[in-house]
Amino acid sequence: MTWRGSATVSDRIFASLPYLLPLVDGVIFGRYLFSQFPALSIVFVPLIPLVQLNNTPFVSLIIFFALFLLVIRNENISHFIRFNAMQAILLDIVIFLVSLLLRILSPVPGIDFAIETLTNTLFLGIVAAFVYSVAQSLLGRYAEIPAISDAVRMQVP
Repeated sequence: MTWRGSATVSDRIFASLPYLLPLVDGVIFGRYLFSQFPALSIVFVPLIPLVQLNNTPFVSLIIFFALFLLVIRNENISHFIRFNAMQAILLDIVIFLVSLLLRILSPVPGIDFAIETLTNTLFLGIVAAFVYSVAQSLLGRYAEIPAISDAVRMQVP
């Protein structure tokens, strides 16, 4: 869906960059798939420096607030970029909440298979959302992710 004007090439590129945040945070959930399919990990090797940087204390928090305060709340930046930045932040919040759930469930005995299934599903969902959202952004269209896009529309004026 394209509305609120057309997006320039630079807008399309800048709108796709925030989706690296949930992808970098979600790569850790691929550990079971990477152990079962080592060739799959080759695709994610370029993300290693970003993952290591993200593991530095407070880097995720600083990126979160920088995107929120400097991009999303800045009316001078196009709606297309602000929409995609907010959607990336909400995807990252979902990843954070699921990681908390996994930390709570991990000590429970006999639940290893369920945790492995949940992490594999989450990882594949993150990769699918990343590919879809970046492709839509580069095409100049708004990526429509159910529930998340609706929440973004409420937050981004």
